[in-house]
Amino acid sequence: MHLPIEIKELKHRYGKHVVYEGLSMSFEPGKVYGLLGKNGVGKTTLIKILMGFLRPESGECRVFGDPAHCLSPATRARVGLLFERHLTYNFFSIEQVERFYSRFYPSWRKERFYAMSDRLGLSPKHKIGNMSEGQRSQIVLGLILAQDPELLILDDYSMGLDAGYRRLFVDYLSECFKDGKHTVVLTSHVIQDMESFVDEVMFLERGGEMLHTSMREFRDAFRLFRMPKAEALQPRKSGVIKNIEEHAGHWDIFSFAPQQVVESELAAQGFNPALRHVEMSLEDAFVGYTGRY
Repeated sequence: MHLPIEIKELKHRYGKHVVYEGLSMSFEPGKVYGLLGKNGVGKTTLIKILMGFLRPESGECRVFGDPAHCLSPATRARVGLLFERHLTYNFFSIEQVERFYSRFYPSWRKERFYAMSDRLGLSPKHKIGNMSEGQRSQIVLGLILAQDPELLILDDYSMGLDAGYRRLFVDYLSECFKDGKHTVVLTSHVIQDMESFVDEVMFLERGGEMLHTSMREFRDAFRLFRMPKAEALQPRKSGVIKNIEEHAGHWDIFSFAPQQVVESELAAQGFNPALRHVEMSLEDAFVGYTGRY
């Protein structure tokens, strides 16, 4: 049995800009993965490679055993893809677009589409071209849910959705896909939506470095320590200190290490540290790990 996604020694660049250098990862059945990182680290590029829209410089990428650059029609029918923005056929009505898409997916779940689209309060004959961006987004999300794909890839699903509809969609995802039978890979700029939904996170960094950990381990292990700005010295990143933020009266120190280890590292840098552990939201932790800029 093939894994939903397997990536081995992936290498890719745009000119002199290295996106990946020996990137390897795999996605297991039945889990929800958050593919995270700052803009420009290669999240969308990776999805393009997986779907065969882009050929990497070297390495191997497989989807259900098929090489990514030549997926069979049968494999494509097992994948639901929302790519970068919400696009659909504007000349269709709500009911026409549902009938059109249903022909291509053997596991089509019509009731899921209408569970999303009925909340718009529009007639089934309403043209998609006459909808707002948020309404069109909801139609596309309904089409994705109805496909019932074994592998669901959502590249910034939150685009065009307000907070209420975003929460609604995450709830539907949990009900329909977090059942141990589907694999979900998603990116989003709204990090807090992921906390109760995502099982594992993959942080991509510039140059192709990656951290793969469970959401629980990341939330439990990644810490913020605050140090008063009473010294003329400037703390440095190291194997112990992942990131540092400078504020008017203090330094914020981010690390996976326990407080005592961080204090020892700062003492070795010449500080007399008086650290205070500060609780973080998931978004705080994400920014602390990736850096603000």
